[in-house]
Amino acid sequence: MPSRLHRFVSMLVSASLVLTGSLPVTSALGQDTPSAASSNQASSGKTYSQQELDELLAPIALHPDALLAQILMASTYPLDVVEAARWKQANPKVEGKKLETAMEQQRWDPSVKSLSAFPNVLEMMNDKLDWTQKLGDAFLGQQAQVMDTVQSLRTKAKQAGSLETTKEQIVTTASEGSQTVIKVEPADPQVVYVPTYNPTTVYGPWWYSAPPPYYWYPPGYVPGAAFFTFTAGVIVGSWLWGGCNWGHGGGSVNININRYNQVNHYNKINNGNWQHNVENRRGVPYASEGSRQKYGDKSAQTRDTRAREEFRGRAESGRQELGQDFGRAPSTSDRSAGGTGHGAGVQDRSQGMDRGDRGERSPSAGTAERSGAFSGVEHGSQARDFSARGSNSRSLSGGSGAGRRGGGRR
Repeated sequence: MPSRLHRFVSMLVSASLVLTGSLPVTSALGQDTPSAASSNQASSGKTYSQQELDELLAPIALHPDALLAQILMASTYPLDVVEAARWKQANPKVEGKKLETAMEQQRWDPSVKSLSAFPNVLEMMNDKLDWTQKLGDAFLGQQAQVMDTVQSLRTKAKQAGSLETTKEQIVTTASEGSQTVIKVEPADPQVVYVPTYNPTTVYGPWWYSAPPPYYWYPPGYVPGAAFFTFTAGVIVGSWLWGGCNWGHGGGSVNININRYNQVNHYNKINNGNWQHNVENRRGVPYASEGSRQKYGDKSAQTRDTRAREEFRGRAESGRQELGQDFGRAPSTSDRSAGGTGHGAGVQDRSQGMDRGDRGERSPSAGTAERSGAFSGVEHGSQARDFSARGSNSRSLSGGSGAGRRGGGRR
């Protein structure tokens, strides 16, 4: 069953797409159901276990370093991932410079925008949203452990003969700090191939009793047809600006500032250290203990600030509408809407907006106009006139006492 967090994101996506006029929300945010143990532990907010990290990272640990870094960053913004994937599905032929221009108009985080050049990756992250959410939270709360897990998985794949240099990629081993790391880089820096493999076999015999719960195969892939293959190469240009900083007391991701600024003209940076943007999270809660402690309070403050701004906007809009309604002269349609005198009186009383016309037929003109926020103003003066006539009548029949009461009402 989908997790509570997944249902929350589904609700946010539905509301967002409806408000922005994007694609209709036809199918639920689909994803494969993870194992019961993984789902229960993740939903509890505890730190992800090593088994969970192995399961989460197995599908992407063998990706080129730059693409891996981009996926890790983008996974922390699941709502943006869904919107970007659906936009790409609706605009499959928008590429190159046109794609760059189109991305400038979107509000998504830059890490998500960069994946628009890799539709298969976006499709995977959207289809397996539960996996995407957990990956992002694990990366935010346990970044060093996530990067160490990638290296552990690469070591297993290399020992199994699955990870090696090909015409699409270059695999090297290097020492960084006190750690020996395995790097995966494209053979051509301008063309990136996305690897496709089965996580249950590419790392050798799986070392847990249950197999990995997450699989991904691109369109047209036949399981078992190839042990390790690649999708079509993508000419990346400056789209991939992320990188992996292995070793040195804990891995992390960094940013190639020059490449980043080439595709993010209106949001340039001068710091190569990646930092999670809480505002771009757009209200999606943090599931893991580490990410909640680090970003939860900031996220709540962001939601509160946004709620106050939205309230002010609605209040101001309401005041403007009231002012426009009060100052507008009755039109022909306003006068005709009043109908005959008796019908108009019934309409006014049924709306509960006026009590001054009881027992009398209200005038036909301006009935629809008076149904607004200030409808009681004119009818109040009519009520005083009616009361005055009644007082005069009573004073003639009942003496000066009635007259004094009538005078008091006036």
